[in-house]
Amino acid sequence: MAGLRERKKWETRRRISDVATGLFFARGFDNVTIAEVAEAAGVSRMTVFNYFPRKEDLFLDRAADTVVDFRRAISERAPGEPVAEAVRRLHRGWLSERHPMSGVVDQGQVFWKVVDETPALRARTVEQQDEFRAELVGILRAEGFDEVSATLGAGFVAAAHATVYDSARLRIMAGDKVAKVRRGQEAVVERVFDALADAMRGLEPHRHAVL
Repeated sequence: MAGLRERKKWETRRRISDVATGLFFARGFDNVTIAEVAEAAGVSRMTVFNYFPRKEDLFLDRAADTVVDFRRAISERAPGEPVAEAVRRLHRGWLSERHPMSGVVDQGQVFWKVVDETPALRARTVEQQDEFRAELVGILRAEGFDEVSATLGAGFVAAAHATVYDSARLRIMAGDKVAKVRRGQEAVVERVFDALADAMRGLEPHRHAVL
């Protein structure tokens, strides 16, 4: 029952965000109110605020999901598996699934143009990056990293994630075809996470493999 409730909450959250994104694309972020989003999504204003305390998060809604995905990938990795390999596998999966956080998305130009043209969204992306690193510190500490290693490791992991994402985003914004970018991203993922594996070496706490 708890799983069903959580799925319904996720579906409601995604529906509200999808409706809001459509309105923002059509009319511009600053020209759409929370009340209009609520009406279009068939929910109350309070329901919108329950899921998205800030208007910017209606558009930049993947940040919370990304933290969940990283926490799951890292905490559920096999004993003895380095964090870099767990996150590499996550990015490989995103690319294969054409997930938005792979950076390779068909409407990417439209989405990023709205962000670039909206100061509030640009500011919120910076805040989300800081929040993401802070969440990563907590995730690594829970995995046995000491404070210094967790802080340094979180910076490395966040940089690797941003590098892969931005590699695709910048190429698409420059006019490259999505299909072409997608083909090239496999090599980018491997190169970035090879570098991350080197950077994380020596930071990992000792985890015994199950024999």
